[in-house]
Parts: sequence; structure tokens; C-alpha cells
Amino acid sequence: MTLDRIQIGNLTAGVAIVLVFSCMAFAHAILVKSSPEANAIVAGPNVTLALIFNSRVDQARSSLVLEASDHLNSRVAVKIDTSAPQKLTGNVSGLAPGAYKLHWQVLAVDGHITRGELPFRVK
Repeated sequence: MTLDRIQIGNLTAGVAIVLVFSCMAFAHAILVKSSPEANAIVAGPNVTLALIFNSRVDQARSSLVLEASDHLNSRVAVKIDTSAPQKLTGNVSGLAPGAYKLHWQVLAVDGHITRGELPFRVK
């Protein structure tokens, strides 16, 4: 079986499309682990937050915002840790029992922004 030029061209185009989309799929920072975990119940009033991503993130340009059950938002200071460039950490204190959502936004080093939220409860 031999391939003609049209078939080779189609095959080449198909491979190029697969490569482009697979690169795009890996371009975003994806949350792979968190503390607290999603929907966890943690002891308060002080909680350490840690988010680990599948790639390096720009810690200085990433953000953490804590939303309380009354929908009031508080910005959480991100600790810059150059020894763990795939991790965002922060501390919150004085949390009353109730439901919270941690809204996160990270800037991957390739320039893509990813957002998400992490619900948890304080007992």
C-alpha cells in the first residue's frame, strides 16, 4: 500500500492539529491537590491553605480570595515560596464555624490564567 500526496498531506495536517490541541491542553495550570480538600470539614479558627498545581505558577500574580457564608470576600495574602513554584499557600485566621469558598486564580508561567473555587467548612 502506498500513500499519495493528498493522503500524506491529510495525515500531516491531522498530526499537526493533534499536536496543537495537546499542547493547548497542557498549557493551563491544573489543581492537583489542595489543603483543605474540596468539601472538607476543618478545625478553626486558623486554617492554612495550600494549592498544588501540575505546573509552575507565578505566585506574585496569582490570587486567593476567601468567601464566607455571608458572601463577604477577604483577600488572602499569598506566601511567595521560590522553592515550590507549583504551590500557592496562605493563612487565614479568626474563621467562625460555617461554610467557605476559596476562590483561586493562577497565572501559569506560559501566560495562561486558570480560575477555580474550593468549598470547605469550618467546625
